[in-house]
Amino acid sequence: MASLIEAINVKRKSVFEFENTPYACLDAEVSTPTARGGQTLVRLRMRNLLTHAVFDKTFKAQDKFKEPDLVYVDASYLYSDGEGSHFLDQESFETMTLSEEMVGNALDFLVEGAMLQLRKFNGSPIGVQLPVFVELDVAHTEPGVRGNSSSGSVTKMAKLETGFEIKVPLFIEQGEKVRVTTETGEFSGRA
Repeated sequence: MASLIEAINVKRKSVFEFENTPYACLDAEVSTPTARGGQTLVRLRMRNLLTHAVFDKTFKAQDKFKEPDLVYVDASYLYSDGEGSHFLDQESFETMTLSEEMVGNALDFLVEGAMLQLRKFNGSPIGVQLPVFVELDVAHTEPGVRGNSSSGSVTKMAKLETGFEIKVPLFIEQGEKVRVTTETGEFSGRA
């Protein structure tokens, strides 16, 4: 039997099952009562892992959730077409196709052959788990010109090989590899 998690113990980034659906906690806020006999409440900002909808819900501290039947499998990104995005399971070598909704903005960070993890719920793929950082080539950026920093901004826009645009420091040139944080989509350093 799956173990139960009390609402008061749900923390940021933890996953739980509510009404037979897997959720990820984005933020948890505990409010303790000021009056005797009051209930301790837990306000959770949660993301539905099937629909990606985000909402807030308040629970009693002693409410219990099941641990979801989530499995992460290593996979590589193959390509995207009209049917969806195709991934190769690295254990079974089975090709899995995920819809645009399941993949979300992950395609901003994926090039052919990129390694990631597929999230499966009850044996079916429901989404992707990107690595914290990805390394991508700068496909296009304007040359950095001395004196451009007079406005206080020492960054410029760069288009990556996936088509995603980020702000990079002036010294980054076209053709260089950069590290990008997948959670925020921001420049992290040279690769």
